[in-house]
Amino acid sequence: MDTFSLLGHGFSVALTPTNLLYVFLGVLIGTVIGLLPGLGPTATIAVLLPFTYQVEPVTAIIMLAGIYYGSMYGGTITSVLLSLPGEAASVVTTFDGYQMAKQGRAGPALGIAAIGSFIGGTLAILMITLLAVPIARVALKVGPPEYTLLTFFGILLVAFLGTTSFPRSALMACVGLLLAVVGQDAITGTPRLTMGNLELLDGFDIVIIAMGVFGVGELLNTILSNDEASGALPKVGNVYPNRQDLRDSRGPIARGSVVGSIIGCIPGGSGLLSSLASYGLEKRVAKDPSRFGKGAIEGVAGPETANNAASQTSFVPLLTLGLPTNAVLALMLGALMVHGVTPGPTLIEDHPDIFWGVIASMYIGNVILLVLNLPLVGVFVMILRVRARVLASLTMVVVMLGVYTIQYSVFDMWLVLAFGLLGFWLKRAGFDPAPLVLAFILGDLMESAFRRSLLISNGSLSIFVQSPVLIIALVLTVVVFGYSRMRAVASARRAVRAMADHES
Repeated sequence: MDTFSLLGHGFSVALTPTNLLYVFLGVLIGTVIGLLPGLGPTATIAVLLPFTYQVEPVTAIIMLAGIYYGSMYGGTITSVLLSLPGEAASVVTTFDGYQMAKQGRAGPALGIAAIGSFIGGTLAILMITLLAVPIARVALKVGPPEYTLLTFFGILLVAFLGTTSFPRSALMACVGLLLAVVGQDAITGTPRLTMGNLELLDGFDIVIIAMGVFGVGELLNTILSNDEASGALPKVGNVYPNRQDLRDSRGPIARGSVVGSIIGCIPGGSGLLSSLASYGLEKRVAKDPSRFGKGAIEGVAGPETANNAASQTSFVPLLTLGLPTNAVLALMLGALMVHGVTPGPTLIEDHPDIFWGVIASMYIGNVILLVLNLPLVGVFVMILRVRARVLASLTMVVVMLGVYTIQYSVFDMWLVLAFGLLGFWLKRAGFDPAPLVLAFILGDLMESAFRRSLLISNGSLSIFVQSPVLIIALVLTVVVFGYSRMRAVASARRAVRAMADHES
């Protein structure tokens, strides 16, 4: 069957009443969550993981994917109206979106963001449709040695592109790898780091760690935070852009689609990175760059298109290589593994319903997002009047009930609380917990591939330098390490120079 026949099969899966309902629920929940600063898609998906046990794997991933790309637009609303990004990728939108709102043009800003997100997302999914099968065929030639270095490079790159310094992100990744080895050795059966506790013989469950570090940690931060959205909301008015707005936005939307689609495919790429790249590109090509930061609609159209495109093409490395590019996709990888499905080169052949069903659901989800966010934006704005602490407190109760229903274990509830306190402390201490969760999920896969590589080579490490893919991965690893070290040294020198100038 050719690609478009397989896509047709995917639509037959996505258009079933159950899956169609979950697409709608996913994008609706995502939009609402994107509105609420402090929660975001990572915490929401972590909280909802136990509830996906009751549905088919394809249905679960369809809903979780909808939450992810739906939250990208939800964060736009608070960025434009309050200069308060509900999601990290929406930070760039505050530069010009909020200025447009202060000028009485909040409606066109939100409207062009919705249109750009729809176009960028649709073009990105078309790119996935065309490239996924060729990439998966190439990936089938990847053996245990290549997969070992690819997983290691994925962890390294996420740490490098983390929101905190590289040493801190790398430390978090090491903690995640340490947590991944807790439990019985898969080959020898020897207990590792269990401290004599029989409950830990099976190791930590990804759902427990994710719900604790992201879910409970973020909820505690929201409950104990003094930050609340305040002040009168600007009037939204008509959300449909006029002809001049559409003309000004054509180029940024086209360029944002390309930039976001490419960055989303790169391990370690993110919606924030694609938004920043798009914003920088628009300033560079603009006839009058001084308009940016003062309410230029191009500064909203380009980044919003890019972050939505990146959020959807980021599924390429996840589904074809089994490599999540960020914390949200790491949780989706964990959700699939809980259902007994391991993403990778064989996913297309072994589970075509999941692969093509998810791809088709993205086409549908983008249409639903456009239909929801143009006429109903006023309804979503009303949600901003609900206090985040009230929602977080209610969500905490739901989280603990969800944890208990996984295995009906009180020990699991204590573990979630412990990881929640860890996540809360990491947040307050300035550490990014995303590399921890990503390394935990990939750690088991990396260890398994590493040990199989050594079995193939009779214990010789030379197997890791015997193919072009391996050499490229090693070179990239060295480059990333070298660049991070150079950047740290340059930063230290600037700090010393600034101190010397201040003293003089």
